[in-house]
Amino acid sequence: MALYREQGIVLRTYKLGETDRIVHVLTQGRGKVRAVAKGVRKPGSRFGGRLEPFSHVDLQLYEGRSLDIVTQAELITPFDEVRAEWVLSACASTMAEGVDRVAQEEERSTRLFLLLLDGLRTLARLQPGTGANPAAVLDGFLFRLASVSGYHPYLDACASCGEPAEGGIFHLEAGGLLCRTCAPSDVQLLDPAVLVLLRALAGDDWDSLALRGDDSRVRRAAGAIVSSFFTYHLGKPLKAWDAVPR
Repeated sequence: MALYREQGIVLRTYKLGETDRIVHVLTQGRGKVRAVAKGVRKPGSRFGGRLEPFSHVDLQLYEGRSLDIVTQAELITPFDEVRAEWVLSACASTMAEGVDRVAQEEERSTRLFLLLLDGLRTLARLQPGTGANPAAVLDGFLFRLASVSGYHPYLDACASCGEPAEGGIFHLEAGGLLCRTCAPSDVQLLDPAVLVLLRALAGDDWDSLALRGDDSRVRRAAGAIVSSFFTYHLGKPLKAWDAVPR
């Protein structure tokens, strides 16, 4: 078995036997890795709390037939503040679930790794009581995750004819906006304020996105579109998404 070293972000963990855990890790060089951390649930384990979800870690592993084996884990960024705050943890769980859904084993994606790291770092900066909106960060993350996965939402012009699409609709099958000419006649037109927010979710910097003061109705409508878009193009709904207050 070959020994290798990778930086990664823990996406999820689950129990194996009496003392072990299986971990899913998004790595910089190898895409998603599934590995066993032996004895991690024993008191005094050498891994300690280093393999918690969302932790950014430096790992040493042995290649296995179906699952690799973690032999060493060092924390780079624990993201304890994200796990400690319920809303931030719910957002991070949804991010990790989405990445676990789309990441492939043995398929390196630097863009995917950096997207998740940026999303977690942004959540870690959001302190309660500052007026920041973690759900906006999550929705922006999911829109960008869909884009990295090959499903970029068309928001600047009509996805069908290329003409300006203000006053049109957002159409899941088309992959974005449709102008009034191309849109089905029986579909409700998109609220202009929702379109403004969708464009911000797709491209604004993270901190500006977190501090937007959009009306709650607009936030919920935009969030529902993002969730529907991700689900339509990338499979079943994300379980953790519904736990995020909006």
